[in-house]
Amino acid sequence: MAADRIDPVCAPMQSARQTASQSPWLLPGLGASLMGLLLAMPLQAAPKDPPYPTLEELRELQLLTFTCGRENTAESCNKASAMADPLMDHPRLGANCKDAIWTIRERAKPAATNNYERREIINRAGQDLIPFCKLQNRTVVPSKKEEKPKEKKGFGLIPGS
Repeated sequence: MAADRIDPVCAPMQSARQTASQSPWLLPGLGASLMGLLLAMPLQAAPKDPPYPTLEELRELQLLTFTCGRENTAESCNKASAMADPLMDHPRLGANCKDAIWTIRERAKPAATNNYERREIINRAGQDLIPFCKLQNRTVVPSKKEEKPKEKKGFGLIPGS
């Protein structure tokens, strides 16, 4: 009699089990075989970062940027913009460097009049390029002194107390 009785709370779960076992789309061993197949696939190493731009490449871009600002020709501006474009996607360049590169890429276009403001914006981005984008090889040198600062007692109004 207990087997014939259906609990209303467990009824949806029992009907779902029956549907899953009767469905031709859900194969019981499929999940285990897919998991085994995924584990058998070789692990791939993460792709290596592209090489950091050399100082010569940055200097070439800087000179092209200055030429674009000075001459205002399509040839010089297109070269500067084309050289700056792939650097925008470089994963190791910092935000300040990418700001300068973005300015070069966006502003290095020939203008109808080569006014002072346009030249200054382009030249400023060119000047910022090398200080912001060059590879930093600094290491932190540990302090030679391992002394703790003396703890002061009181307010320090009376010396020696």
